[in-house]
Amino acid sequence: MSDNEDNDEMMMEEFEPDQDEMEEENQNVHKQEGEKYECDLSAYTLFHEGSTGAPCLSFDILRDKLGDNRDCETPVSCYFVAGTQAARTHVNNIIVMKMGNLKKISEGDEDEDDEDEEEDEDGDPVISSAMVKHNGCVNRIRSTVINNVSIAASWSELGVVHIWDLSQMLGAVDENSQQHVLEEAPIFSFRGHRTEGFAVDWAPSMPGTLATGDCDRNIHIWKPAEGASWSVDSRPYTAHQASVEDIQWSPNEPHVFASCSVDRSIRIWDCRANPSKACMISVANAHESDVNVIHWNRNEPFIVSGGDDGKVQVWDLRQIQNSSPVAVLKHHEAPVTTVEWHPSDASVLATGGEDHQILQWDLAVERDTDEQNQDEESDVPEQLLFIHRGQHEVKELHWHPQVPGLIISTAHSGFNIFKTISC
Repeated sequence: MSDNEDNDEMMMEEFEPDQDEMEEENQNVHKQEGEKYECDLSAYTLFHEGSTGAPCLSFDILRDKLGDNRDCETPVSCYFVAGTQAARTHVNNIIVMKMGNLKKISEGDEDEDDEDEEEDEDGDPVISSAMVKHNGCVNRIRSTVINNVSIAASWSELGVVHIWDLSQMLGAVDENSQQHVLEEAPIFSFRGHRTEGFAVDWAPSMPGTLATGDCDRNIHIWKPAEGASWSVDSRPYTAHQASVEDIQWSPNEPHVFASCSVDRSIRIWDCRANPSKACMISVANAHESDVNVIHWNRNEPFIVSGGDDGKVQVWDLRQIQNSSPVAVLKHHEAPVTTVEWHPSDASVLATGGEDHQILQWDLAVERDTDEQNQDEESDVPEQLLFIHRGQHEVKELHWHPQVPGLIISTAHSGFNIFKTISC
């Protein structure tokens, strides 16, 4: 097979509600008499799916110029950047994708026949993509905007972190709906990590500042320099005792970031201090096993974590030193691989895991005393709003920052783009 044949081609399929498929893959959680939970075909406002030639197990949504607070009454467009994990190291890519004409599910979708579908040729989703070669599988990729330029950092399985200017790729996907293969190199690369890693995050309140963590427990802080370059502190932050799995900068406090690790701990750091003294707070044994992911609430002083123990735990930063979560959400049946708070609703979050589920939660939900007594034997947490199924081993999900309630998720089986009536 030639290299061209290994290039990842994105193919979108418009979702068509089917009763049997929906019952098997996607379940809306509505409390019914006798604690029955049934599929509701009206549970989705929008649902589309797509796949790539090689799986993209990490991605990030790119902010666009189409406006904030967009609804799904008119067709939705969205942009994101992803990285492939191909079987052969030399055929991996960074891919920028634009998905357009993503229409909401209408009441008549169930009754459309084949003839109607053929006549509605302009009703299909439109996908355009642009890709550049990436040396090694992309462990994780995260984007930011610096001086109105979209930038992405990619963690390579070869132990190198690359920085990419996405301008050319974004320009290509806006030209037409074709697949574009571009010749482009990263604008900066850091080879100071001694091994590969997964943890990477851009500081939202300090443009261009980046933190990266590796499997050898080291964290490095990057600061922007002149001429599309970065100054990376060679002194690592090393308080963790095992692989650093995720990093999250505070959305409100400059210089402060959190990390989690295979050593089961969550740590809070202040990068203004000497690396040997920068760890301000350490929560030992935060989970029963590896802590895989964390996410910082943008609106309230909370962090959510997910671990190999299948638990989702919420930590109040005002009392995190007590080493006790303020909420423990248990409904995943396998390791939790992704957690993310809703961008604007401080009590809502979404989680996903290797049990092929994405769950939507609302911590503000409380049952009254009588209802709680009736539900003592229920194994469905009261805060659980929605169960979305159908993807194999969910790896990442992100709420769209400009389309409230819209989630994009990726798994070994491809991408899902959906909005439920719950959020």
